[in-house]
Amino acid sequence: MRVISFCADGIREASKKGFFDWALEQDADVICVQDLRAPESALGSRTFNPDGYFSYFFDSIDGKSNGVAIYCRKLPKAIMTGLGLGEADGEGRFMQADFENISVACLLGPQASVEDPGSLARKSRFFEQLQGQLDKVRKKRRQYILCGNWNIAHAARDVQRTAAHADSPGFLDAERQWLDSLFGELGYVDAFRAINGDDDEFSWWPGGRASADGWRVDYQVVSGGLRGIIEYGALYKGQEFSSHAPLIMDYDIELERL
Repeated sequence: MRVISFCADGIREASKKGFFDWALEQDADVICVQDLRAPESALGSRTFNPDGYFSYFFDSIDGKSNGVAIYCRKLPKAIMTGLGLGEADGEGRFMQADFENISVACLLGPQASVEDPGSLARKSRFFEQLQGQLDKVRKKRRQYILCGNWNIAHAARDVQRTAAHADSPGFLDAERQWLDSLFGELGYVDAFRAINGDDDEFSWWPGGRASADGWRVDYQVVSGGLRGIIEYGALYKGQEFSSHAPLIMDYDIELERL
């Protein structure tokens, strides 16, 4: 099973840069797209509903920011929008496609800035609530693949200018410790890092790729039970569709057999 995760910085802009032309050549079973910046009502064309895929969208309340989408080659048993997390659900940050014994989720973590203390509090609240949800579902027999831009870099090797960003939101000690807990006591796995330990693998360049300021904030986080079936992972950097690179992961599993 091939799963692609991509943060678009606006799905219409990414499409103009060739994202769908590229993505449809990748033979992906599921494609998760974050940060749509467009309401579903504006995405009715075939471009955003490509042949061969079932298309699902979850908007923010304003229809202008955030938003996530999931494209599935196989018809899911169910689609879940939101996590019951109040303000975050109104921002269109989470959607999940359920298959027989596995769920694939699309997640957009909140951004924060030191200039806005309220944004730091909102981000912390979101991840505290998400942790409770992930702790609860890990006790189920169902396996999970959580795709998205988490807006957190985990380790020093995941930030190109480590020293310069020691106090930057997205690389704060508390945020990194949250991921320590996710990959530690909760037993989830950073699928890309399970098979790739290189130090120069970044997925996001806030100032553009020429800025030499790369971050790895885009993950596919999987249940511990899927650790042994991770086959391949790559960040595609051959074309620039947004400030983020698509993350491609292959798993030794077939959706129709689950």
